Amino acid sequence: EVVVPHYPLFEYPPYSLALASKMAEVARHQKLDLMHVHYAVPNAISAVLAKQILAPLPLAVVTTLHGTDITLVGNDPSYLETTRFGLRMSDAVTAVSSSLRAATVEQLGLEASRIEVIPNFIDPERYAEVRGSAGARRWAKPGEKILIHISNFRPVKRIMDVLDVFLEVRKRVPARLLLVGDGPDRAKAEERCRRGGTCGAVTFLGNIAAVEEVLVGADLFLLPSESESFGLAALEALSCAVPVVASTAGGIPEVVRDGVDGLLYPVGDTAAMAAGAAALLADPTRHSSFSAAAREGAVARFAEDKVVGQYRALYERVLARLGGVDVAVHAGAAS
Repeated sequence: EVVVPHYPLFEYPPYSLALASKMAEVARHQKLDLMHVHYAVPNAISAVLAKQILAPLPLAVVTTLHGTDITLVGNDPSYLETTRFGLRMSDAVTAVSSSLRAATVEQLGLEASRIEVIPNFIDPERYAEVRGSAGARRWAKPGEKILIHISNFRPVKRIMDVLDVFLEVRKRVPARLLLVGDGPDRAKAEERCRRGGTCGAVTFLGNIAAVEEVLVGADLFLLPSESESFGLAALEALSCAVPVVASTAGGIPEVVRDGVDGLLYPVGDTAAMAAGAAALLADPTRHSSFSAAAREGAVARFAEDKVVGQYRALYERVLARLGGVDVAVHAGAAS
């Protein structure tokens, strides 16, 4: 745990410095060879500082980019130079999608060859355990199709588009919408439902830790986001055999295969999304094909053992490049 002291001298306590000190302390005490940090700001900056504090003791730094650390925070002029510095001083950098790598190259001027794409991953067993349970069907009336959306309800998730798509689908197919999560746009969504008299067809479930317990049994997952570095929520839906109707934003097309396990449309084209969703729900054979492909593809492309293996291989290459570490021993002992 990082403890940040509060002194009258500082209007804003320097968390990143306290974090760097703790990283150096732990690395020295535990004799770490490598530290893997997630998000460029502030974690990569702090890790690089910890590495410099420990010199000449070796400490490799691997930084993984997830999205907002580049597209939002890292692109802010206040942090641009420090973000670029942290990534350039890291011994390896990964991004969760090719789309995010391209954005990093464009916005920070890093070389594409410096960034390796390693996607997010799932534990297939976690999603297999809930198969056959009622899941989303607990909220459905007989004959209703269940549409679901999970997010932090920020404007970038376009919650109003979720409602637009659902309300159009509901005109053609009996349906219910489950909204999982919380955030700044939830109040707007609730007010919209009240004004339209659709509260009876929309259920706000709030934050749920085990999302697979709600995803399983749903008929479609809606993700019309304006921006997504990867689309982890879509991957979780696919893992539960739920086809996805989404936008073509960011890394979503790298997760959802258009016409195979989902349908992709331009951002904001809610009419096309609704038409595609309604047609898919009205065609049981096609829907069944999408569902099977969703689960199969998620496991084949994003299973934990496959992706974690890519990280282990990266660690081994970094340590071998730095020298002085018996990579084979570390690889065999890694957990």
